[in-house]
Amino acid sequence: MPVQEIRLFGDPVLTTPAEPVVTFDKELRNLVRDLTETMHDAPGAGLAAPQIGVSLRVFVWDCDDNEGHLINPSLDLSDEMQDGGEGCLSFPGLSYETPRAMRAVAKGFNMHGEPIVIDGSELLARCLQHETDHLDGIVFIDRMVAEERKKAMKEIRESEWFGLAQELGNTPTVKVSPHSTFGLGL
Repeated sequence: MPVQEIRLFGDPVLTTPAEPVVTFDKELRNLVRDLTETMHDAPGAGLAAPQIGVSLRVFVWDCDDNEGHLINPSLDLSDEMQDGGEGCLSFPGLSYETPRAMRAVAKGFNMHGEPIVIDGSELLARCLQHETDHLDGIVFIDRMVAEERKKAMKEIRESEWFGLAQELGNTPTVKVSPHSTFGLGL
């Protein structure tokens, strides 16, 4: 498939928790490929399925010479924190200081259903946390302290892209898994 459109802040899919993947099939492998191609085209360090309108717990990353994908992730975070600039493909051209854990251990599955563990620190840890947040319906500005978030929202409202979908009359659609979620999905 071609590179997918990245959903922008304001699209409801970005604040809706994604459904767990229950079937590891060709459709899932195609989704991982589409996410990877879209991330590289953007370019970005990571991309979660909700950012292309697919409400499934899948993300890809490419940072610190480490590239991969993770499905149905869970995170174990260190107590040690880091501050640093963070951006997001759903907030084009904007970056803000965002507190994150210094180290993250992400557990989940690859596209074939095999269990994997990713141990990252600094930038990779930030990326793993950022993308997992997307799967939980959390955007990175939600992690900022209230005063800084207020400043960020002012800048976001003044950006060229804010509200673009609504101005064009586009109503975002959320794709959900065609597979049974055994009562775990929406």
